[in-house]
Amino acid sequence: MESKYLQCLAGKYPTVDSVASEMVNLSAIRSLPKGTEYFFSDLHGEYEAFLYMLKSASGMIKKKIDLVLSKTVSGSERDELANLIYYPERTMKGRKGQELLTDEWRRLTIYRLVLICQAVSAKYTRSRVRKRVPKDLVYILDELLNVTDDINKDFYYEEIINTILDTQIADDFIISLCKLIQSLAIDKLHIIGDIFDRGPRADIIMEELISMHDVDIQWGNHDISWLGAALGNPVLVANAIRISMRYNNVDLLEDGYGINLRALAVFAGEIYKEDPCSLFYPNTLDDNIYDPVDTGLVAKMHKAITIIQLKLEGQMIAAHAEWKMKERDLFGRADFEHFTVQENGKIYKLKDINFPTVDRENPLILSEGEEELLNVLVNSFRHSEKLQKHMKFLLSHGSMYKVCNDNLMFHGCIPMEENGEYAAVNIGGEKYSKKPLFDKIDYLINKAYFGTEGEEKRYASDFMWYLWCGEKSPLYGKNKMSFFERTFLEEKSLHQERYNAYYHYCENRVVCEEILEEFGIDKQKGHIINGHVPVKIKEGESPVKAEGKLFVIDGGISKAYQKTTGIAGYTLIYDSHSLSLAEHQAFMPGEKQHTPVVKIVEKMEKRVNIADTDKGQELQEEICDLRKLLRAYQNGTMKERVRLM
Repeated sequence: MESKYLQCLAGKYPTVDSVASEMVNLSAIRSLPKGTEYFFSDLHGEYEAFLYMLKSASGMIKKKIDLVLSKTVSGSERDELANLIYYPERTMKGRKGQELLTDEWRRLTIYRLVLICQAVSAKYTRSRVRKRVPKDLVYILDELLNVTDDINKDFYYEEIINTILDTQIADDFIISLCKLIQSLAIDKLHIIGDIFDRGPRADIIMEELISMHDVDIQWGNHDISWLGAALGNPVLVANAIRISMRYNNVDLLEDGYGINLRALAVFAGEIYKEDPCSLFYPNTLDDNIYDPVDTGLVAKMHKAITIIQLKLEGQMIAAHAEWKMKERDLFGRADFEHFTVQENGKIYKLKDINFPTVDRENPLILSEGEEELLNVLVNSFRHSEKLQKHMKFLLSHGSMYKVCNDNLMFHGCIPMEENGEYAAVNIGGEKYSKKPLFDKIDYLINKAYFGTEGEEKRYASDFMWYLWCGEKSPLYGKNKMSFFERTFLEEKSLHQERYNAYYHYCENRVVCEEILEEFGIDKQKGHIINGHVPVKIKEGESPVKAEGKLFVIDGGISKAYQKTTGIAGYTLIYDSHSLSLAEHQAFMPGEKQHTPVVKIVEKMEKRVNIADTDKGQELQEEICDLRKLLRAYQNGTMKERVRLM
């Protein structure tokens, strides 16, 4: 096998010189400082805020601008330069409209952008920088970024910039420089789950992630819900639509994914024609731009899909007794003659008494109209090309957890019992906990999407609903999802959702170290990074827990949580010197944005080079393989493939 591998390797490196050259190159790369990793969590469709964080590298680009230019450029000009880098097309268009695009401005801007680009590219090899430059500009940018003649440097810059201006490519060149700076500022991007729901346009976030050069995603329960919906799981189709109706996100469905809601609108308008549906008015955080719908009609659509979802959930619970969720089928147990429901041994009145599609004897049975509507909606999800493209990316770049550079990333929790034992989850009759649970779920999700039709695929699809809301789901991590109670019952105590025991045990350093070892990570070096639970900083909570072994970075990018958290999200930043947390303020479109407060939470004992990272280990293994090939050439067991002129 090794001989066959070396023969394949020889196809790429056919001579002693080519092998030696690549070994030197890889060794040089290992000696460079590690690239900067960025960790985001719980984006929840807030595309404008997320794109700003991404384009600004959570304030680190502005920090570079200030570092390089603060002695020679005013604060207002540095702000303008930062805004240009974040939004180059928009800024250039605005200046053109105001007749501010002069050659003198272009000349000065190119010079300043080159200086910033040199600063952010300092830790990369020239070949790596070239790979991120548009092909037609590679030579020019390579020359500008790598001038070594200090004596004639200014003259050299002047000549190149004059040529750029004379050939009238300056505007495109400026835009390319800005995008290169954005690209180089973030070497690796980690998304710790929940891209979807609540915010207006998760599809725009997905398009941006697809364009990134190095990104991974740890699934959250909202992501799994959309994966299941794309598969055509009826209850998760209903769930995705219900949440979109709750937040009036019609644009996401219709403009983003081409999901035609006309059938739902017609059905809801007819069935609930005389019903004000006052309990179902949407919580509108963002206005629809492309598909504005009357909120009264949205309320009717919201109610219609909610009833369908509750019926389907009751059917799912009945089909899977092993999940022990019978007590959560409140809708199936409701008395639709007296409009009451029993929970915890008490009888409660429903706030709504109009259920025209409910059969009192069989409340979980869909009406004929609901069946027809559901078929239309399921087919619409299954045949949305853009949705399927996004879900395949979510699968190819996503997983239940990821270990990278001694950091363990997962969205929610490792389910635990109140006594501190790790909880076991029944999957297909077998019990799983800790890392084997995560691995099994990873397998099931891929099976649900890519597997051949059969019982295991159907079970996997059903299990995705359990992951959405099940008590021992590591992606949900609460004792119940109380959306029935919040919708139909007045008593606030019934709305409470109790977090899994993990969320208090994980504050203990010893528990975190035990988890790190379970996933094969050095407990002294390692960290756990979670999202899912908003950190209420205004109540004195800290995202840094367990004596620095755990970071919880859901700080409220979602507008729905900002009153709770007091801020608008965190970014965890891991560069070659330190781990830092950027604390963001609310994103206000059209206004000057606040630069986030960045606090170092852990300084590295020494500068971290690529050799100290997972990538460095991969490169070292490549060097070892190349050394074997070199020896094979040298001792004659393999022949060089020298081309004779």
